[in-house]
Amino acid sequence: MKFRKLLVSLVLFVGLVACSGGQTGVSSAAPDGITRSYQLVDLSFSAPADLEVSESNGYYPFADVVWRGDRRGPRIPQIAAMFETAFARNAQVLGGRQRVVVSVQLERFHGVTDRTRYSVGGVYNIIFLMTVRDAASGAVIEPARRVVANLDAPGGATAVDLEERGQTQKVRVVDFLTQVLRRELS
Repeated sequence: MKFRKLLVSLVLFVGLVACSGGQTGVSSAAPDGITRSYQLVDLSFSAPADLEVSESNGYYPFADVVWRGDRRGPRIPQIAAMFETAFARNAQVLGGRQRVVVSVQLERFHGVTDRTRYSVGGVYNIIFLMTVRDAASGAVIEPARRVVANLDAPGGATAVDLEERGQTQKVRVVDFLTQVLRRELS
């Protein structure tokens, strides 16, 4: 029994370490004939009702939404607030010619549990669909495309050290979402 537990823990550890490869993302260039020069007017955030949210403290809960950077509560609104903050930051600096509304539909927001964070660390895996529309007409400028963004989630003493220096999970994720949205809209 102890051997089996050890083996399962080792497999999970190797899997988590293998997944932690830095800040990455899958992005697509602007569609042919479109020059991005956006002035961000509004963000529409949504999440399908069937997304599974987990409060489990296992090393890797099998769910669509895992988030521990806020107090326990409604996780989807907490995630929406982070997207809204990242959007607002970009609205201040992207002063292009075309006024746009950006729609984000969450598919996955998989952070790390406390157990993972205070031991081996892992990856924040964020997946969403993004559509860009003209603010005046509502016409689709960029049809829905899937954005995959991964951010390392340090573990153990590194996680504690970051927290003590003010780099909480929420601060790191909002900063990362700000970069991702800027890259996707520039």
